[in-house]
Amino acid sequence: MFEIIIGIIAIAALMSFINARMLKLPETIGVMILSIGVSLFLGASYFFHHSVFIQICHIVDQIEFREILFDFLLGVLLFAGAIHVDLNYLLKQRLSVTLYATLGVILSTFLIGSLFYYLTQSFGLPVDYLYCLVFGALISPTDPVAVLAILRKVNAPKNTEIKIVGESLFNDGVGIVVFLSIYSLATMMQEFEISSIVREFTFEAGGGILMGILLGFLGRKLIRLVVSEPIIAVHISLAIVLGGYSLSSWFHVSGALAMVVAGLIMGQGISQEENTGKLKQHMGIFWDVLDEIFNAVLFVLIGMEVISLKFEFLYVPVSIISIIIVLLSRYVVIYVLDLVLPGHQKAGRKERKILTWGGLRGGISIALALTLPESELRDTIVFTTYVVVVFSIVVQGLTIEKLLLKTYKQ
Repeated sequence: MFEIIIGIIAIAALMSFINARMLKLPETIGVMILSIGVSLFLGASYFFHHSVFIQICHIVDQIEFREILFDFLLGVLLFAGAIHVDLNYLLKQRLSVTLYATLGVILSTFLIGSLFYYLTQSFGLPVDYLYCLVFGALISPTDPVAVLAILRKVNAPKNTEIKIVGESLFNDGVGIVVFLSIYSLATMMQEFEISSIVREFTFEAGGGILMGILLGFLGRKLIRLVVSEPIIAVHISLAIVLGGYSLSSWFHVSGALAMVVAGLIMGQGISQEENTGKLKQHMGIFWDVLDEIFNAVLFVLIGMEVISLKFEFLYVPVSIISIIIVLLSRYVVIYVLDLVLPGHQKAGRKERKILTWGGLRGGISIALALTLPESELRDTIVFTTYVVVVFSIVVQGLTIEKLLLKTYKQ
């Protein structure tokens, strides 16, 4: 596995270089497009040299996408994203962010899952309702990685930016908890009970937030004691992330939520300290570099996974219609939540378009889909998830800038 990770990091560096010199696309989008292109080229060996294709598939199958993401990348990516967020401004939008990341994920799960159930039944695909809800849960979390730089570039309203950032940071953890809760019900083959999901959700999410608070204040306290030694402070922050994420797993609470909360608390603490110019510089550069490298690795992995997809012709129309279902459900959920939000936090017609189209799906959705046991049902969900994720990153990611410019210059 160590050699595979080294190889993936090297490929990510090469793809980043080619994108920067030639494609000049947003890095994560460019890296993923290049990776998909290389994967399709290698996959074409099926028609010319079948034994080579089998060897390539064997190498790709050795890549444990889920383990690399959940055990190696996720904690770092979430902490790196959270530490730069202005906690005070996030708290001003706390109601909308909380509703989008919790109730929004749950509503989206049931809406997407129900529509996906009727879709698969109409095409004669044997997907049980609970597994359709599993699909709804894994595809509901949004990923802002590719869209945040564009939001800042066109000077999008701060309210819109903080809603997308805040929602995506928290709904990753919430989405994972909802997915695991519904998946456990589906595999236990017992009667569907909302109370079981509520208990699982409360324990994992609540425990993750509590863990994050403890880690965040511990990190703040330790960094304050070595504020004049920025390298040691950076080392402490890395230890908090790696150790805290493992500790969360040991306690069976959400490590994703723990890292988000810890990052927000430690980021606020660093910004409040006096005479911390060098500390902020070191901390900012370190976590920016890790964020860029690990995101490139993640999107290389997404691109490479195309080789391992099981293809059936029926999956194509199902996947295309699922893209529409996911976008429609996203808009409906935002519209419904607007009905209960106070006036100053409502999205409004223009912002709803940005929140809908900017709600990109990412690697977490694919990783969760890959955890399903081998079956035709799994093949359907994995293929559909992959198509929805790639469409959102490439098509929505490359067109969100035009939509922002058009929307806010009207």
